[in-house]
Amino acid sequence: MLETDLYAPLKRFLEQQGYEVKAEIGSADVVAVRGNEPPLIVETKTGFSLSLFHQGTERQAITDLVYLAVPLGRGLAFRKALQRNLKLCRLLGLGLLTVSARDPQVQVHADPAPYRPRQSKTKKARLLGEFARRVGDPNLGGATRKGLVTAYRQEAMRCAAFLLEHGATKAALVAKGSEVPHARKIMADNHYGWFQRLGAGIYDLTPEYNQRLDDRAGNRPAG
Repeated sequence: MLETDLYAPLKRFLEQQGYEVKAEIGSADVVAVRGNEPPLIVETKTGFSLSLFHQGTERQAITDLVYLAVPLGRGLAFRKALQRNLKLCRLLGLGLLTVSARDPQVQVHADPAPYRPRQSKTKKARLLGEFARRVGDPNLGGATRKGLVTAYRQEAMRCAAFLLEHGATKAALVAKGSEVPHARKIMADNHYGWFQRLGAGIYDLTPEYNQRLDDRAGNRPAG
């Protein structure tokens, strides 16, 4: 759909609700007026973009009734984009409309309204838990997720260092000696491929881990 293709269905949709609708009034794409109510503005684009959100927030200097409108897409990629941008619209107090090409019909996904994100106690606890367990500050802010040193990785390295020094050991002793309370779970999960289970609750380093040490300068846990 072209951006101009959105206008007729939007105009018909708003007129059915008693609005008088006109296009390209000042800097606004669509303006609708109903009696003495505040004007309603719709900014249109052929897809979600930063420019569309910029235009929407600028129109909030005129009225609280600002909607963004885009064509209704198909497929998983569009549904994910719709979900993400719907959340952003609510955060910014913008409404969101989509226009389907087949009918064409207008669907309201959100109306303009003040919004405050609901905080997640679980996510907050996870964040603070990672902060508390992380030893030092080994990463650079803005780095990609790949290769980051997490608290989990630091704890796995402490378990590996203990096994490197003491050899095959019961998980309970590894937990105590490395000061990693959940050492058993880390070694059982074996996320990095460093650990192998030799018997009931007994773990050691894998040959692959030891080979990595041989390939590196110095005998230390591979980071």
